[in-house]
Formats: sequence, C-alpha cells, structure tokens
Amino acid sequence: MADAPHLKQGVGLISVIALGLGLAVGVSIFSVIAPATALAGPAMLLAVALAAVPMFIIAVTYAFMGSALPTAGASYEWPRRFLSPATGFMIAWLRIAGSVGAMLILALVLTRYVSMLVPVPTKATMLGVFVLIFGLNLWGVAIAARVQTVLMAGLIVLFFVFAGWGAPSVQPESFTPFMSEGWAGVLAATPVLIGLFFGIEAATEVGDEVRNSRRAIPIGVAASIVSAMILYLMVAAVALGVLGPEALAASETPVLDAAAVFMGDDIARPVIVLAAVLAIGKSLNALAMVFSRYLFAMARAGALPASLARVHPRFQTPHIALAVAFGLCVLGLLAPMNLTALFLAVNVPTLLKYGATCLSATRIAQHHPEIHAQAAFRPSRRFVAIWGWLGVVASVVVVLLGLTADWRPYVALTVWGLIGAAWYLVRGRFGVGPDSRSAS
Repeated sequence: MADAPHLKQGVGLISVIALGLGLAVGVSIFSVIAPATALAGPAMLLAVALAAVPMFIIAVTYAFMGSALPTAGASYEWPRRFLSPATGFMIAWLRIAGSVGAMLILALVLTRYVSMLVPVPTKATMLGVFVLIFGLNLWGVAIAARVQTVLMAGLIVLFFVFAGWGAPSVQPESFTPFMSEGWAGVLAATPVLIGLFFGIEAATEVGDEVRNSRRAIPIGVAASIVSAMILYLMVAAVALGVLGPEALAASETPVLDAAAVFMGDDIARPVIVLAAVLAIGKSLNALAMVFSRYLFAMARAGALPASLARVHPRFQTPHIALAVAFGLCVLGLLAPMNLTALFLAVNVPTLLKYGATCLSATRIAQHHPEIHAQAAFRPSRRFVAIWGWLGVVASVVVVLLGLTADWRPYVALTVWGLIGAAWYLVRGRFGVGPDSRSAS
C-alpha cells in the first residue's frame, strides 16, 4: 500500500549482532550454570555445547528467512503468510504473555542485583526501568541500537576481565572426572541450558529497520550464536575451575562467588553487579524493541487495532505499540513474582514461535521457489525443508520437556490463548478481521 507505515532503517550489521547477543546473553549466565553443574558435573560444559545444537538448527532457518523476507514482526508475518492468518495471530498472541513475563523477569533480577549495592524498592525500581527502556526505544531505533552496542561491548569487556583475572586460579582437578554424572546428567542439563540461546534471532523481528537486511541478518544471526557460545563456555569454564563442581552446583550466585575467590569480595561485588546490570539492561532494551515491532506488525495486518501501526512523525518509531507494550508491563507488576512460572511462560511461546517459523521455511522451500531465489543466504530448497522440519521437532520436544517442571504456566497460557481466539473470531465476524492484507 502506498500509505503503509514506514519504519526508519537505522540498524547496521554490528547492531544486528548486538541485538541477538543482547537477548541471548542476559540473566541466565549469572544463575543457570549452577543447577546445570548439579545435574552434569564438569560435563556441564559439554551440555552448553549440546544446548546450542537445536538453537543452531533454528538459527540457520532464521538466517534464511531473514535473508529472503526481512520484515518487522517477522515471527508473526511469516506464519501468517505461509501457514495461516490464524496461526500467525495465535503465535504472536501467546508471545504477548511471554514478552511481558520476560520483561518482568529481567527487571526483577536487575533490581535484585542493584540491591546488592544500594537498597531499592522492588516494584518502584522495576517501574523506573520500564520507563527508561521504553522511553529510549521511543526516541528512535538508531539510538536504541547504538545503546545496545555500547552495553554489549561493555559486557564483553567485563567477561574477558573475569576470565583473564580468574584463569590463573583455575584448578585442573576441578574438571575430573569430567563425565561424573554420565550421559544421563549431560542430557538432563541440556534443556536447562537451552534458554541461554533464546533470542539469538532477534534481528529478524526488526527486518524493516535493518540496512542491507538480506545480507546483514544471516551474517548477524550466525555471528551471534557463535559469539554467545564462546562467551558462555569461557565464563562457565573459569567459574567451574575456580569453585569446583560441588561448590558451583551449590552456589546461588555462581559468577559472583567465583569472582570473589580471585578478586576479593570488595572488588568482585561491584564488578559482577555492573556486569549483570549491563547484561540485563541490554536484554530489556532488545526485548522492548522486538515486543513493540510484532504488535506493530499485527496491527499493520489488521489483527490488532490499526492505531498500533502508527509511526511517530518525528522519531519514526511505532509509538502506540511501544505505549501498549509499556502499559502491559506495568500491569504485570501487579502479578506475583514467581520466577519458575515466569520462565516457562516465556519459553513455551518462544519455542512455538521457533517451530512455526521453521515450518514456514519448509513451505517456502516446497511451494515458493521465487522467494527462495531472492535470499542472499540460500541453501538448497531440499536443505531448507529438511532443516526446517528438524527445527519443528526440536521445538516440540523442548516444549514437552517443560511439562515435567511445572504444568501450571501451560494452563495459564491456554486460557490466554482462548481469549486471543475469541478476539480473533469476533474481529473477523464484524468485518475487521485479522489479515485484511493479501497473504500472497
């Protein structure tokens, strides 16, 4: 359409990488290596690499899709177009709950880390974080992307300081016996660690705003997942080598406890708190950007009120979508802060999104050779189809594994999904239904 809302292209390749790392390298690295070590012992390091495998499969598919069809709100637009409008809507609708949950988790953990240095009120501080993050994203994608790059650079520097300072204190005996819990322990730890890589594909969600997107997105996705795995293995190996598997498994703050051994608590506490604030801050920034863009995409397609597709005349950002995302996060502050339930509420919609995108890629490979041909990153159509099905299977398996942890978030997401289905049907019945645009 000639008058379709237009978003400014202010995201370059470095920002694409920083955006992917921004969502992936967040709160998990500061906590998840402890329970993973309890399950797998020193072979937790092997489980980190294994956890990257399903995300690598999914990332390859995202690299292809982002290269072939870069667009805002990609995880909504692709299933809407190549599976069905209803599928695209439900995936994105469930992600609304997941995104609010993720924002709450990140803001809560950031507040707790800040409280290690300065006592602050929890809910008021979380509100202030939301105001800062959404305000930053309102001012423009280029500004938000530059902040993301600066935060990511600062975090990488601190991780290398941690690894370099701690390396002389590593005890080789901490790594033996390496397979102390056997393959059963490694396989049990793998689904715990897969969340380390969630969000690696984030740049595909702002495809309309990426310069030279058909080239930048596949390169950025590949660089993000490789960089994330290197950073995780580096930090985890030093923490394991310094503390040993028993102490690491029992630690509630493993990175901080390891740093205290070789830095001393007086230095370690402010350094690790700063690293945590940088990690969580950039994850919040990246998530706010992605959250608002798929609300924008849903409104642009007619699945949500058209006002959410408005673009600010000065900043060229989806200001109404940003305001709605902010409002939902503020409402979320009224909910109890149960981290286990919140993590599952985030992970399940994310995995369903991955599965739907991979299935969309198989449809392109089978039925749309012209779209396949326009991709800058272009594996064979047969490869795309097989790889896409592998991604679907990987997503479903991990969703089912989550049931063993807590079934209640699944019930809550089902209720939220039924509300979305009712909205979808009512909108359609009154002639303003989702997907008023062509799906061709």
